[in-house]
Amino acid sequence: MSIVVNDSSIDTDKEGYLKNLSDWNEKVAIEIAYQENIELSDKHWEMINLIREFYTNFELSPAMRPLVKFTATKLGKEKGNSIYLMQLFPGSPAKLLNKIAGLPRPKNCL
Repeated sequence: MSIVVNDSSIDTDKEGYLKNLSDWNEKVAIEIAYQENIELSDKHWEMINLIREFYTNFELSPAMRPLVKFTATKLGKEKGNSIYLMQLFPGSPAKLLNKIAGLPRPKNCL
């Protein structure tokens, strides 16, 4: 499978996660979000940058619980809760956020 960004085909797995993390950029994120019916706002970008920081620090894609805890630590409890994340990334926030951020699917997410 693949997505097309700027006339370039980018390989994804069957769930839409990038096969090559180095293929990610903001335009790729916008296209993945578009396919998920999400228009990225500053709040979304704040979370995308945060989850990429988590991945850089811990070399893994966070599932929901670690994501909420990390968000609360970095951005405060107002944003570090599952309700806030569900509003931005409906359904399974950790899976969707990792996908848009160009990171692998979290291992602990169903």
